[in-house]
Amino acid sequence: MVFDFRKIFLLVLIIAFLVVIHGKILTGIGSILVVEDIPPKAEVAVVLNTGVDIYPRLMEAANLYRTVKVDKVVINGNRKTDTLRGLESSGYDPPCKWYAEAIGVLVHQKVAKDHIIAISAEDAYDSVSEAKIVGEILINNGISNIIITTSKFHSRRARHIWSKMYAGKLKVYVAPAKNDPFNPEAWWKNGRQIRWVLSEYGAWLYYYLMQIFD
Repeated sequence: MVFDFRKIFLLVLIIAFLVVIHGKILTGIGSILVVEDIPPKAEVAVVLNTGVDIYPRLMEAANLYRTVKVDKVVINGNRKTDTLRGLESSGYDPPCKWYAEAIGVLVHQKVAKDHIIAISAEDAYDSVSEAKIVGEILINNGISNIIITTSKFHSRRARHIWSKMYAGKLKVYVAPAKNDPFNPEAWWKNGRQIRWVLSEYGAWLYYYLMQIFD
């Protein structure tokens, strides 16, 4: 059997090229979701609470506070379903306040307790409803310049939603959480991160469809 080493070499080059391109395409798919624009100074850091792990977001907000990028940190929560409301109407009293853990993390991260603003957003179940409820409260309290802290893969969509919803009313910046485990250069190697990416692109699609049919 005679081997044509030129053909074998060419085949190896083609395979190597496809591997490299494959990695670059997937990296691009992950990287486009991530954006950062931190100004020299803003009034508050707003910790988004819809989606996944909130702890890296709290840590990022605390870092902005410690480095004097913001004067205060805003958290939101207290989500309620009809089932929970029914329990509360029958006398159920939650054993701890909804904001207790988040405030505890921020204080542990050297944020002064009296510099933490807690906003109850009972009916916020996605990024749009969260922005609508929290943003209006911020504006009503005279705040006009904010830095959003959120997960890396959610940073571009979050900034887009807030900037579009409050154009001319809020100056919106975003600081993706540095401790967030999302890795744009290898997300396809981790099952959880694959779900994040698929979910985020699905959320973008849903958002644009709602803009068309609204």
